[in-house]
Amino acid sequence: MMRFEVLGPIRVVREGTELDLGFPQQRALLGLLLVRAGQPVQLSEIVDVLWGERPPASAVNVVHRYIGSLRRLLEPQLPPRAPGRWIVRRTGGHLLDAREEEVDLLRFRELARQGRRAVATGRPEAAVTLFTEALKLWQGPVTSGLPASVRANPQFVAVDKELVNTAKTAADAALLCGRAEQLLSPLRQAALLDPLNESLHSRLVTALAASGLQAEALAAYQDIRRRLVDDLGVTPGPELNTAHDRVLRQELPAPAVRRVDDHADNDLAGQESHAEPHVRAEPARPVVRPAQLPPGLAVFSGRQTELTHLLSLTTGPVVSVATPVIGLISGMAGVGKTTLAVRWAHEVADRFPDGQLYLNLRGFDPVGKPVEPAEALRGFLDALGVPPRSLPAEVDALTGLYRSLLADRRVLVLLDNAHDADQIGPLLPASSGCLAIVTSRNQLHSLVASGARPLSLGLPPATDARASLALRVGSARLAAEPEAGEEIIARCGRLPLALAVVAARAAGHPAFPLAAIAAELRQSHGNLDAFSTSGSADTRAAFSWSYRLLPPECAQLFRLLALHPGPDFTAHAAAALAALPMRQTRLALGELANAHLITEQAPGRYVFHDLLRAYAAELAAAHDTEAERHAARNRLLDYYLHTTYAADQLLSSNGNRLELAPVQPGATPESFTEHQDARTWFANEHDVLMAAVGHALDTGFLIHAWQLPCCMHVFLYGQGRWQDEASALRTGLEAARRKGDLLGQITTLRKLGRSLADLEEYDASHAHLRLAFEAADELGDTAERAHTHAGASWVLDKQGRSREALEESAAAVSLYRATGHRDLEAISLNAAGWLQTQLEDYKQAIVHSEEAARLASTIGHTHTEAAAWDTVATAHHRLGEFEQAISCFRRAVELLPRFGYSYDEAGVWERLGDAHSDAGDLDAARDAWRRSITLFEQIERPEAEHVRTKLDGSNGTQ
Repeated sequence: MMRFEVLGPIRVVREGTELDLGFPQQRALLGLLLVRAGQPVQLSEIVDVLWGERPPASAVNVVHRYIGSLRRLLEPQLPPRAPGRWIVRRTGGHLLDAREEEVDLLRFRELARQGRRAVATGRPEAAVTLFTEALKLWQGPVTSGLPASVRANPQFVAVDKELVNTAKTAADAALLCGRAEQLLSPLRQAALLDPLNESLHSRLVTALAASGLQAEALAAYQDIRRRLVDDLGVTPGPELNTAHDRVLRQELPAPAVRRVDDHADNDLAGQESHAEPHVRAEPARPVVRPAQLPPGLAVFSGRQTELTHLLSLTTGPVVSVATPVIGLISGMAGVGKTTLAVRWAHEVADRFPDGQLYLNLRGFDPVGKPVEPAEALRGFLDALGVPPRSLPAEVDALTGLYRSLLADRRVLVLLDNAHDADQIGPLLPASSGCLAIVTSRNQLHSLVASGARPLSLGLPPATDARASLALRVGSARLAAEPEAGEEIIARCGRLPLALAVVAARAAGHPAFPLAAIAAELRQSHGNLDAFSTSGSADTRAAFSWSYRLLPPECAQLFRLLALHPGPDFTAHAAAALAALPMRQTRLALGELANAHLITEQAPGRYVFHDLLRAYAAELAAAHDTEAERHAARNRLLDYYLHTTYAADQLLSSNGNRLELAPVQPGATPESFTEHQDARTWFANEHDVLMAAVGHALDTGFLIHAWQLPCCMHVFLYGQGRWQDEASALRTGLEAARRKGDLLGQITTLRKLGRSLADLEEYDASHAHLRLAFEAADELGDTAERAHTHAGASWVLDKQGRSREALEESAAAVSLYRATGHRDLEAISLNAAGWLQTQLEDYKQAIVHSEEAARLASTIGHTHTEAAAWDTVATAHHRLGEFEQAISCFRRAVELLPRFGYSYDEAGVWERLGDAHSDAGDLDAARDAWRRSITLFEQIERPEAEHVRTKLDGSNGTQ
């Protein structure tokens, strides 16, 4: 009676009727439960899918509400608090309890499992039937229709990959038994989903040709070739080129999996054959069986998620007919790539009975050169028993002999510390029974484009770091000083190499308290002295191996990036630091990310590991003069100040009237034409800007330090970030005082006074405003005095002192008229109107605020116009004129969203809902309140719960 679909758009059909699944986040939650059907999903996983790294404070409550809504949707008759049939609570999470026939993904997986079993037992025709039935369930990208940011979550991406891999397996089976045309549709669909997967596209090309569509096969090859060149800057790899050559020669691929008696193909689809198949005889094993793996690390711990992922690459039947499995582990220096690779190799070594080859390619060795391919091949061939006198001289001939020896054999090849794809290309086996494991500090994009399975190894979680430290220094010792242990882990930034160095010192001095070790790290914070040893495990030395290979321009950028206040940075900021054009900057950042000296944690946003930042700072101090570093900081702060000013001018109703110094050459600020772009920039750079304000004060850039928070003021207020607003303005005030800048003091005092009122710190607010009045009088600036009257009105209104506030607004209006500031006159007129609503003088409020709306419309100040209509609407509402109130509220909400003042917009939606409710239209009221709740929750404001109380109360009113 119930059907759930997630292999495409998320759908639920009950008794033939499709259900409305509600808001995108609620649908995303259902999608997560479906891709994990039958398994408990923890609350933390749900929060991660719905909000990523920045969940609101109310996230858990919101999840519970969504769960409740889904339960009521699936079971409308379910009594309150009764356990549901479909969504079941589990410890710390929830589970979707559904059978295979009720969820398309579960049915797909069962059919695919049977198909793989049929392949493994030599029944390709039965496998094709099963795979075809499974892939018919695939209606598009998993959870299509959800926002791209949600669909990018690994939980959903993994299912897309599962579908693509099944299509590849199905194609292999179809090509074996001459039924390629049956798999063309899912192969085309998979190719659209994974447009750069060479292994997949080689199968599509081959299947098209095998189906008699040679022209389309050649066109498909040209399409993927063009994408690889345009998007990745690489040419097709061997597998894709081989498929192309076979099409040109009109050759179909020969079967390359084990064959059994023909009668096995006549088994019914899905049946398991229990008879022992007659398998082709195995080729003779090599006379010499190499066993070159280095010993595993005795104190290895953690990395279970990564290890499970890697082990999955070598489990199940071998289905590829052309290529070995290639696993690439990349990551920054000291993150534990080799340790993980060796552990993986030992875990699977028994699956490769013909031996294991290992070589340290010394791609980043501090002395000497990387191992040349010819040298590496000679070493491998010697290990395989080939006499030295029989070895050819040329690399191509060596490669051919090496791959010939590995053909039809199962050998594991571990290539450690590779420098680039050219170094390892000749060393990769071509036999589908082999596994090649590659580690590198570089990302080796061309290798990935050729079909390697990448794993970018990040820092271990704190639990793994703690377990590693316990193994090295002793569990009892760590348990006796847990706080010191946590500080050691934090000071090491969880970097395994740094932890190993520090733990070695602690283990070598068992009488030293861990607190003393932690103190050493604390005292050397900002440099790498505590992580240097006389042995090979030296963190500074490890980093230097990557740094010394950088081109000069990249090396300079790496050093100067240490001057950035963090926590992350973009290409625009990097360009300002190094005074480079954007194109060169992006190329240099790509080089640094490829070398894992920085990490691209989100598209276009880069971060440093703390120890790499310290290393870069050491290099900057050693190689760049104080004047060069000062100039770089100046350019960076100029970029942030001028870009912030540009964004603020677009978003602010009255604009900051600041006089900025000319921007330094080499610093190119961004500009904005759309309000949404300015809001997005502010939101993305919020943490950076907060850090930049303090950095400017600390480094003596005092004008930047007070002007930056003034340009951030409107955005922070509009987002309800009042603590951040006050903090930044306090720093700005301190900078203006140090500089002796009277205008800066007035401006920051006034804005800080308003900010403190939002935080209900009224005494401090009035004290700052009094100082602003005194400074304005000293400066003799009428406009500044008007600004301060307007600020005082705001504060008094917040306190409920409406009559005094009205007097201040009237003074501001008079002074603004005298100085010709018509935009600010409109704002103060509306402020007067609002205060008159508080004093229940509604008719006069309408007069003043309608005048403000007309004036604001005339001069193009849309936000002020929206605020004025909100005031007019409120006055009509209080007079019981609901129709006029609703009309004016709607004019306000139509104008507000472009500015990103989520707090103001949420308030207007709430008041519109109140007006609808009083007019008797509960459906419209609920819709408005829901919009208000969503906006308040987005900026994590507690007002959301107040509005929710109204919404919940309305649900009981019929």
